[in-house]
Amino acid sequence: MIQLTNRQARQFLLLKHGLLGEYKFSGKQGVLDFVRQVSCIQYDPIDVCGKNAELVLQSRIKGFTKGMLAELLYADRSLVDYPDKNLAIIPVEDWPYFERYRQAARQHAERYPEMEALTAQVRAHIQNHGALSSDDLKLDGDFSWQSAIHWSGGNNSSRSVLEQMYSTGELIIHHKQGTRKYYDITKKYISPNLLNASEPLEDEFEHHKWRVLRRIGAVGLLWNRASDAWLNIWGLKAAQRNEVFRQLLHEARIVAVTVEHMKDTLYCLAEDVMLIEAILQNQEPKLRCELIAPLDNLLWDRKLINELFGFDYTWEIYTPAIKRKFSYYVLPLLYGESFIGRAEIIVERKTGTLVAKNIWYENGVKQTTQLRTALNSCLKRFALFNGCETISAESL
Repeated sequence: MIQLTNRQARQFLLLKHGLLGEYKFSGKQGVLDFVRQVSCIQYDPIDVCGKNAELVLQSRIKGFTKGMLAELLYADRSLVDYPDKNLAIIPVEDWPYFERYRQAARQHAERYPEMEALTAQVRAHIQNHGALSSDDLKLDGDFSWQSAIHWSGGNNSSRSVLEQMYSTGELIIHHKQGTRKYYDITKKYISPNLLNASEPLEDEFEHHKWRVLRRIGAVGLLWNRASDAWLNIWGLKAAQRNEVFRQLLHEARIVAVTVEHMKDTLYCLAEDVMLIEAILQNQEPKLRCELIAPLDNLLWDRKLINELFGFDYTWEIYTPAIKRKFSYYVLPLLYGESFIGRAEIIVERKTGTLVAKNIWYENGVKQTTQLRTALNSCLKRFALFNGCETISAESL
């Protein structure tokens, strides 16, 4: 059992994520290193000032550009789009561990005998024309379905069939244009040793242990209670989760952490104890100011963030306008070891302008010269990330 003060727990989380002190990750290799550390980053297609996965990376990777992620996904194929915590991006070497989900999708497809003729049309179209989106494809026949894995099929039979073939692993996302996904045959892009590998953890309980370890590593500290951090792990109910935690503790793969004034025990990966020991040396890391993604790994359990940081964040994108406290797309603002507020940032692409429309500071935050300097530096980096040459922040 490790005992931490609240500040030490916050420092640990931020240092693990590379959000405190000097940049821990740099350039394209840094992107790959970070994704491998957290196992998955959540994908969302909405692009107000960068898509969610890009926003996660720009806050951690020195010199990050959007092209780096695109290259790793669609040129190098070191990363792959695949459902993990909902829509996500994962290291390609983790592909075999999700075979049980692809197998479930294949079994699900057997309920739709009309599917085979439609998938044959897709294969023929790709062979003749290359990667395609649902807009490029007009199938002979109508088909709608409910996916076994993630998506809900509607009346668009082309989209439904493509998503089904993606769920079974026959198709991969070749690239994206905006929100549109283009598909191609998976075996062209994933090596046979990964593509043909059997499920490494055939026992469901061992698979649950693997998934829980990944999620703890993705956040840094988690508790054994209901949480959005466990989303999309099939069959992981409270009883199964309790047994998983018991065994992971018994195997010394996770370590219990108590934090002052917190009732619940937290857990970290055993390999992160060295980082905690560094925190206990009372280091004073350099302060940075960063804009944090709405679906950032650090924020996967917002109740935990509220308890540790005293920061209550809700992504209001799905909140009716009349009920919003802030705005449609607002990013948490991190300065040093604290969330000091939230920012509404809009990219005006026609004029190449980054508009800092609003910043709402938390109660008690003093807008010192040091904070202003750090915030201006953050906005300059954010403008560069978004390809903007000018910044409009007159209201700040």
